[in-house]
Amino acid sequence: MDFTTQNCTDLFAALAARMAAERDALCALDGLIGDADHGIAMAQGMSAAALAVENLATLQDQFNAAAKAFLNAVGASSGPLYATALMRAAKAAGPRAAMPRAETPSLITAMAEGIAHRGKAAPGQKTMIDAWHPASEAAKSGASWPEILQAAQTGADATAQMQASLGRAATLGARSLGHKDPGAVSASMIIAEFARALG
Repeated sequence: MDFTTQNCTDLFAALAARMAAERDALCALDGLIGDADHGIAMAQGMSAAALAVENLATLQDQFNAAAKAFLNAVGASSGPLYATALMRAAKAAGPRAAMPRAETPSLITAMAEGIAHRGKAAPGQKTMIDAWHPASEAAKSGASWPEILQAAQTGADATAQMQASLGRAATLGARSLGHKDPGAVSASMIIAEFARALG
């Protein structure tokens, strides 16, 4: 079974529902080391993206539309990061109405590379890259979707032991220890929805 434009529409609906459900928890997490709005940003972004991908002819069109909608909906730092990620996914998916499911892990790698390029972050800095990078490495190595998701979740969990050196949380110094990075946590949730849709 291929990953089709209808599957993509369903995936973004699931992403919007997940971010809406997790919004308050992500805001509470962000309140510990940030400005308590991460859940709102992710919920608004994915809601806009879900509406934008409906009734488009190709996967490339869908991911590009999602990128533009997410960026327009989210003023926070996650806006440009996820817009870049989704544009990279569009390029990986290509101008076609379906892609073989065996190729779909390349979407995670493309998104991770887009976020790293735009955010100039490296693993270990307590950012969303700490979930995206291990997921991408797993995808590149031919891992299954459950393995890709496990890598993302392990990476997100590990951020609790990291001191932030990038972004707003970096101003807290050692006080950022003991709390997971909200961006890494939401990233693992996004990857979970990809795994559910594609695994």
